Amino acid sequence: MSTTVVFVFAIAVSLLSFGVAVYFLQWVKKQPSPDKAVCELGSLIQQGSRTFLRREYTLLARFAGVAAVLIALFLPRPVWLGDYSENLIMAAAYILGTAVSALAGKIGMTVATIANMKVAEASSKGIKPSFLVGFRGGAVMGMAVVGAGLLGITVVYALIRNTTAVLGFSFGASSLALFAKAGGGIFTKTADISADLVGKVELGIPEDDPRNPAVIADNVGDNVGDVAGMGADLFDSNVASMTAALVMALALDKGEGTYTVMVLCYAAMGLLASIIGVLVARMGKNGSPTSALNMGTYITTAVFALATTLATWLFGFEWRIWGAVIIGLLSGTVIGITSEYFTSDTRKPVKYVANASRSGPAFTILSGVSYGFLSIFPAIFGIAVAAMASYLLCAPIDPSNPIYGMFGISMAAVGMLSVVGMIVSNDAYGPIVDNARGLVEMGGLGEKALEVTDSLDSAGNTVKAVTKGFAIGAAGLTIIALLGAFMSEVNTAAVEYGLEGIKNFDILNPVVFFGLLVGTAVPAVFSAMLMLGVDRNAQRMVAEIHRQFNEIPGLKEGKEGVRPEYAKCIEIATNGALRELISAGMMAIGATLVVGFVGGVDAVGGFLAGNIVSGLLLALFMSNSGGLWDNAKKYVEAGNHGGKNSTAHKSAVVGDTVGDPFKDTAGPSINTQVTVVSLMSSIMSRIFLVVRLFR
Repeated sequence: MSTTVVFVFAIAVSLLSFGVAVYFLQWVKKQPSPDKAVCELGSLIQQGSRTFLRREYTLLARFAGVAAVLIALFLPRPVWLGDYSENLIMAAAYILGTAVSALAGKIGMTVATIANMKVAEASSKGIKPSFLVGFRGGAVMGMAVVGAGLLGITVVYALIRNTTAVLGFSFGASSLALFAKAGGGIFTKTADISADLVGKVELGIPEDDPRNPAVIADNVGDNVGDVAGMGADLFDSNVASMTAALVMALALDKGEGTYTVMVLCYAAMGLLASIIGVLVARMGKNGSPTSALNMGTYITTAVFALATTLATWLFGFEWRIWGAVIIGLLSGTVIGITSEYFTSDTRKPVKYVANASRSGPAFTILSGVSYGFLSIFPAIFGIAVAAMASYLLCAPIDPSNPIYGMFGISMAAVGMLSVVGMIVSNDAYGPIVDNARGLVEMGGLGEKALEVTDSLDSAGNTVKAVTKGFAIGAAGLTIIALLGAFMSEVNTAAVEYGLEGIKNFDILNPVVFFGLLVGTAVPAVFSAMLMLGVDRNAQRMVAEIHRQFNEIPGLKEGKEGVRPEYAKCIEIATNGALRELISAGMMAIGATLVVGFVGGVDAVGGFLAGNIVSGLLLALFMSNSGGLWDNAKKYVEAGNHGGKNSTAHKSAVVGDTVGDPFKDTAGPSINTQVTVVSLMSSIMSRIFLVVRLFR
């Protein structure tokens, strides 16, 4: 397969995914939504989501503009050293990456705020039609996000043909995703925690009771955090995995284009497999939503494995590279199964934590933390085995060139993310049906509709936990591959400058060890800053909820015609999120710059290694423990251990309140943080090579 043919193939598949997204969007829009109360409440959620996203993107546009100017002046080399064309190319690619990432989030949020009303209305007709509306609404984002990523990378590389533009595009996507995920996560958990603590724990009212002033802000948060934020996050992971592979492929190709063709061909086949998967996804006659979502993933995985096998045979690709891709594909499945075991309400950990909640919130927290830590080992072991196996499989292609082994790891990441179109679709399904459940309860559509949306929501929670584990695992392989991309960029620059390159990072070297220790600490500080942001913001919102219940006559009693001031809570969540989102990201970026200028490329290598290990550990722990607490609460609410308003329920709500910023703010933001600093290190590699305090 020639380079031109693979470009055409990748672009054609991307355009096909956009066509499927448009078809699903029009199909969702055509579904009936005649209930007046649901439409009115849904429009409040739409308006709040649009307002937040507009203000967030306005703030991030200013940040991106400043960053683009700095890139144009200093990267990949300062403009006063000569040719500045590469600087302008990187700056333009950076802006394009941020724009496409923002667009991915915007598309997902727009369709989610339409689909939630349609699912609520369809729930009165039964679970099968309402499931299909929710899934196809999520699939719009899945197709748009992955199609945009593949199209962007392909077009940028086809036009420029060097790593500068590809790294710039990926860095733009990652930096936007970092702040979008952090901001959306702070917003959504501010509202969720406040609504639960005052509504469920203090007053004992239902989860989505329209009397609660924070309930609309909570539903808005599902869209700006779990849809727009996660869409940007998975867009970033997908683009970063292709970027790492392309950087090393270019170093290995030496003008031939063989490995570059493999990267783009396999990525396009992954999207094609996801298109097939979302088109055939259905609930069986006696099936469940969870089974339907899992079956779509299994079909996508099987189609991809078969398609890449045929392509490798037909086009004479290297079978060892194909083997690395399949290793990544299988390890992603293992990580998903692990996350499902520790977070599903049908498994022992969730049932144990729910039972422990009968003795008080201290035991809820203690047992949840313990299982969260236990959940780390199988996932990290799976990532470690995948990295080692793919490295050892591909290194013999040319034992004299260590880049082949790292390229194998990067292709394992491409393999794991090959089914990301289906994964994003499943992930976006979760907040859509969660919103629909709230609209059913607030709109008073009846117990049958509430039962249907509860079943859809339960499946969404399990799938969201699996997709978070998948996203973190994929980021793990991707950032290990980005470490290889960093080495490749450093060695290329070293040859150009007549300096010595790097073959490995010796931790006994004090400069490397300095970077290792600093890099290990950054994810913990980053997480703390985000969760403190949620804490401060939630305290302000709790005070506002108390004020409204105390000052608005008849609100607490639910008198007819009395409505809370929903906009006040949305405003608090918005202002707080925008105030807090920049500082944590800038801390991580600033730490990278300090380490690079103090210790150079050796220190940065140690910094990235420490950042990867501690970042993966914390991200998996927080994601899984948070999901476990959430489903333990839902298990109690289903009537177990005393049901709603029991001691176990109040304890489980406290556990869920702690777990909320774990699983939806800090946990999924860490993998984006690690990706950002890894990409930044590659972009800054030339400067770190020549400008450093200690040599």
